[in-house]
Amino acid sequence: MGRREAVIVEAVRTPVGRRDGALARWHPVDLLAHVLRALVERAGVDPGTLDDVLAGCVNAVGEQSRNVARNAVLAAGFPERVPGVTIERQCGSGQQALHFAAQGVVAGAYDLVVACGVESMTRVPLGAAADAHGKPFGPRMRARYGGTLVPQGTSAELVAQRFGLTREALDAFALDSHRRAARARDEGRFAHEIVPVPADPDDASAAPVLHDEGIRDDTSAEKLASLRPAFAADGVVTAGSSSQISDGAAAVLVAERATAERLGLRPRARFVAFSVAGDDPVLMLTAPIPATRTVLERAGLDVAAIDRFEVNEAFASVPLAWAAATGADLTRTNVNGGAIALGHPLGATGVRLTATLLHELERSGGRYGLQTICEFGGTANALILERLPRSNDGGPR
Repeated sequence: MGRREAVIVEAVRTPVGRRDGALARWHPVDLLAHVLRALVERAGVDPGTLDDVLAGCVNAVGEQSRNVARNAVLAAGFPERVPGVTIERQCGSGQQALHFAAQGVVAGAYDLVVACGVESMTRVPLGAAADAHGKPFGPRMRARYGGTLVPQGTSAELVAQRFGLTREALDAFALDSHRRAARARDEGRFAHEIVPVPADPDDASAAPVLHDEGIRDDTSAEKLASLRPAFAADGVVTAGSSSQISDGAAAVLVAERATAERLGLRPRARFVAFSVAGDDPVLMLTAPIPATRTVLERAGLDVAAIDRFEVNEAFASVPLAWAAATGADLTRTNVNGGAIALGHPLGATGVRLTATLLHELERSGGRYGLQTICEFGGTANALILERLPRSNDGGPR
């Protein structure tokens, strides 16, 4: 068959809406369909040529049940022959969809495939799947860990304790996330990745939602310091240093490189390496550390070679602990803000990270980008992209 290479052709996302905010009226199937249509239109591809559509979604119940990927394919008006499958790896569901899509291309299963993700946390609340299906931890898992299995917020506190992270450090990181996101918005850095969404899903002429709703321009160190600990009376993690409950969708078009070139599509980045790792399910949020080490080893790269990092800000303690353990440069991490400011629509976030990473590499002229995301239960995904410059321009756009 010869060596096959997976590349990114296009990557888009919706603005991220606050819970009960601008995207709350959108059914998640229609929201994902909106992004899928925009993706193929921007790329200039016939949706009938797609081999598959892989969608991440965490709470696959209610309006997100019965294979949201396939439902969105049909809602988008794609030919009925285009299949779709929904993938769930908790907060990393979207990134796992991307891994599977690219790995399928390399393996020869796909030539042109979409990886995407969606979550409407307004319409399908956090924890809805567990509420619908019963307690997720069986007696044998509970026996293994005794009474130590805890919610993610408690894990965020444990991580802060383990790495000696103070309340002041977490608040400062959160404030910086909002400032970076506001600067990125004001400078138009998100303009290439965001697909405008009509505020009224029943009226395409309605004023569009253009920007992420979670960015707080008026926040300050004093306001963050005034918030009470959210998960422990004497804790250091607050709502201000935690990711926001959000609505959103994102999609990436992945192609086999020779196929993309034959179709006249421009390969914009190639997949260099992938990893998925497990770690302590009680600490839960530390798995990005071994995932990062593994993906760097597989790529044959040192952390210093990475120009941009996207590390999901589930809580401020996650990227701070990750940076302390890996030696990564925080000035090159989440340079346009993260989930603390932008929001965290669970199933979409892994793909949103990719859209932001790709466009930031193109803006800055960086070569390598690494993204990683922590997941409930103590797992994490990581991947490395290499930006592919235009044939006549090796610098930033």
